[in-house]
Amino acid sequence: MSWLGHIPRMREERHYGGRLVTCFAERPGSVPAMLAEAELRNPQGEAVVDGERRLDWASLAGMVARAAGGLKRLGVATGDRVALLMPNRLEFVISLHAVLRLGAIAVPLNIREERPELAYSLANCDAKAVIYAPELAAKLPTRDESPSLALRIALDRADGASLVFDGLTSADPVPAADIAEEQVAAILYTSGTTGRPKGAMLTHFSLVHAALIYEACMGLGAEDRSVVTVPLSHVTGLTAALAAMLRVAGTLIIAPPFKAETFLTLAARERMTHTVMVPAMYSLCLMSPSFAAGDLSRWRIGGYGGAPMPEATIRALAERLPGLKLMNAYGSTETTGPVVLMPPAQSLARRHAVGRAVPVADVRIMDDDGRELPAGEAGEIWLKAPNVVPGYWQNEAAMAESFVAGYWRSGDIGAKDQDGYLTLLDRKKDMINRGGFKIYSVEVENVLAAHPAIAEAAVVGRPCPVLGERVHAVLVPKPGVAAPDGADLADYCRGKLADYKVPETFAFLAEPLPRNANGKVLKRQLRAMAVKG
Repeated sequence: MSWLGHIPRMREERHYGGRLVTCFAERPGSVPAMLAEAELRNPQGEAVVDGERRLDWASLAGMVARAAGGLKRLGVATGDRVALLMPNRLEFVISLHAVLRLGAIAVPLNIREERPELAYSLANCDAKAVIYAPELAAKLPTRDESPSLALRIALDRADGASLVFDGLTSADPVPAADIAEEQVAAILYTSGTTGRPKGAMLTHFSLVHAALIYEACMGLGAEDRSVVTVPLSHVTGLTAALAAMLRVAGTLIIAPPFKAETFLTLAARERMTHTVMVPAMYSLCLMSPSFAAGDLSRWRIGGYGGAPMPEATIRALAERLPGLKLMNAYGSTETTGPVVLMPPAQSLARRHAVGRAVPVADVRIMDDDGRELPAGEAGEIWLKAPNVVPGYWQNEAAMAESFVAGYWRSGDIGAKDQDGYLTLLDRKKDMINRGGFKIYSVEVENVLAAHPAIAEAAVVGRPCPVLGERVHAVLVPKPGVAAPDGADLADYCRGKLADYKVPETFAFLAEPLPRNANGKVLKRQLRAMAVKG
């Protein structure tokens, strides 16, 4: 039941004012320090592969230093927020490192969000600059809507932009700023129960520890080559792939949008050893004729999360790739990286669990009164670890609600067995998990409730064998108003929500939504109705 790599020496430390956490004693002080170490250890080793473009660690470090110089010349300084709005590509990696080299704060944005959602995030963090792909220019708010956004830097001149990315990388290089490890490195926006995104503050301290966890528990090294299929703007892509390969001076291989055939061809060609995906992607790979066509023998680590891995999938992978070790992972944006991982030897025997706490994490199961529950009893999962963020950007109310005595209250319901293995049972926040994308029902409900024909709206997850869940809306029309057509409602939601949040099925009730004595909608009933159809 051991982890795959060496566990570094640990010690207790006080951080973020009064939080006592278990930390790795020897560690880099910042993300730029990790980049400097990678360049020193493996200067000629491949750092990033993006199609035909390849950079070794020495070349990447040089481009980052020049891009940081370009940003500094434009006026970006320590503490400024710089948004990144682009798909997975080499420029994302360079831009992220350049921003952090200046001691500024990167704000990776989800390219599937629509303009109102992006406008809120940019306004909330008071972003000074955005580096964006020209095809996404229409999603950016106008200058009147976002007056703080003084710098708009396009990846090329396709939209007539005056500031372009090439201008950054042609500047004189600048040294890394003096960065304190508790300094905020990135803000990742995650929806909450209010429906408004919350900006989780990932620090250099939390990012470094997330990378160290992956290194130690997965046994990663410079020989590893990780194919990233999830967005680099998502915490999984940012830490499980980018930060993990940075820590070990391995290779980050950027894949096009996931299709099993293209992924498997790329994995074989690039000698992939490591990836982290949702279980549905593994199932699709097994069904592809390309699975047997290429050499996947170097693939040794398969991380997954977001949904259980079917037993049949685990057995099929073990038969066809006996050297592949599967590791379930549990974490969130607020934990920067994993707090729970499944030792690969237990992936099949304990397939209904998500794993056990990583060495530096403390996982507690608590009741509604804040009392720890014994093994086997279900309660809310509270988490403490050095990779847990200090809080939310400019949101004291959410911080007070979510962080207690150094622990983050996950809102998830789970139970631990006598051996410390954690099983997820439910989600307090009514979160829907569609193929690894988290959707908070209240955000979709707010959009539907604004429709002129809708009196009440509730959104739940409808089980799906491929994606885990799909978005299902239960609606009560206004009195005397005919129920709208489902296709028209879906069109209404598009442009207001990211595409994966748009409901795919609708049900209409003649009576008010079922509620308990406190007025809370009984979503358990609605989920049961959705299953019955």
